Amino acid sequence: MIGKITGIQDMRGTDHVLIDVRGVGYIVYCSDRTLSALPGKGQAVSLYTELLVREDNLQLFGFTTLFEKEWHKLLISVQGIGAKASMAILGTLGAEGVGRAITLGDATAIKAAPGVGPKIAQRVVLELKNKAPAIMALGGSLDEATGSVAAEPDDILIEAPQKAKTSPDAVAQSDALSALTNLGYGPSDAAMAVAEVAGEMADADAGALIRAALQRLAPKG
Repeated sequence: MIGKITGIQDMRGTDHVLIDVRGVGYIVYCSDRTLSALPGKGQAVSLYTELLVREDNLQLFGFTTLFEKEWHKLLISVQGIGAKASMAILGTLGAEGVGRAITLGDATAIKAAPGVGPKIAQRVVLELKNKAPAIMALGGSLDEATGSVAAEPDDILIEAPQKAKTSPDAVAQSDALSALTNLGYGPSDAAMAVAEVAGEMADADAGALIRAALQRLAPKG
């Protein structure tokens, strides 16, 4: 299993990138968001990868963070969602947007991805709604470096690309969700509250999300 690739970007296509690793070129398929975040040709690049094995084909799919990769793995567990559809959903919404849409039951947001119809979008929401809180809670813990210096033949060095981090929004939501569950709220209720307030409070830190979510969770009356 190939879990991560670090090398030099040799070429970028419409849905993939060619990475040269010590003279061997790997084609890695990526979402639009991931492709737009990559450096230019000749620059060091590092991607977490998921290998799709078929009878007549092997394909690598790349992600800048483990958080995005975990969402991909969850999405393709849904019947009717293949790797291509998962890339489309992640490219349209981003990892944080996918989590928010699923938690809030927003099939319309999922349907906005190219090639994803209303029935499939609804299935994604229904099948993953109870699983979303666990992935959302991983946001902060999956904030890891994406590469180290790798030696090339003839003592040529590839400079390690800069650390790719899970977005601050995802980390804040993860911290808020963890705090609410520690206070005794159920994971689904906590995730719903965090997703709702996060959609209304752009760039809010964990403390602000917790306070707003607690107000949302407070008994009415």
